[in-house]
Amino acid sequence: MDLHIKDQLFIVCGATSGFGAAVLKYLVEDKAKVIAIARGKEQLNALQKQYPTLVETLCADITEPASIKRLLDQIGSRKLAGAFINAGGPPAMKTLETKIEDWDNAYQQLLRWKVELTQALVPLMMKESYGRMVFLESSSVKQPIDNLVLSTSLRLSVVGFVKTLSQEIADSGVTLNIVGPGYHETPAINRLLDKKAEQENITAQEAKDKIASGIRMKKMGNPDDLGQLAVWLLSPASGYISGQTISVDGGQILGVHG
Repeated sequence: MDLHIKDQLFIVCGATSGFGAAVLKYLVEDKAKVIAIARGKEQLNALQKQYPTLVETLCADITEPASIKRLLDQIGSRKLAGAFINAGGPPAMKTLETKIEDWDNAYQQLLRWKVELTQALVPLMMKESYGRMVFLESSSVKQPIDNLVLSTSLRLSVVGFVKTLSQEIADSGVTLNIVGPGYHETPAINRLLDKKAEQENITAQEAKDKIASGIRMKKMGNPDDLGQLAVWLLSPASGYISGQTISVDGGQILGVHG
């Protein structure tokens, strides 16, 4: 399927591993151009070497205001077609284990920078009457996951923010959507495995097997599955979809609106 994104410019946050790497892979397969953002310089250099005509890099922590300014400078006057908004999550903790400082950090890590970046990018897209933003959050915003109170709470704030903005600019040609992964084979799962292993006095592998056996499909997800969905949402083909939170969780969410 031709997604009609050849030579269009996209931003991919967290581009060197997990979901970000999967999104980047499918964007460049369709010959899109990508500004790849991550903190690992060596991994970014490898990406640029692999895709020298399609990928440019920004070595930065995108959650920092200075990094957002650097990104805007790098975009310059070019037309931006879309952005995949993605960064790591806070520590796995139960509610009564948290301290107020953990909540402050979670706000900075999961919400504040997304608001700042969105407020910077959406006006650029609105000038062109076109744009796509896809936010990587979690299926826990629909059904809480054990030990993710910080992630669940602040990601729910992102859902409210994205939904509201999508309605405010619904006729602008710019869409905003959220993908909510469940358990996937990515580096981010390790913090949950380690926490479960500690709580139940089992190995991380045993924790992984136990989680997988509890998923309706009896396996963890492949980031490529989410990557393909995200790239479709970043393409013109998704133009009548906005303000949605789409779960990618192997059928784990029980609610009829999952």
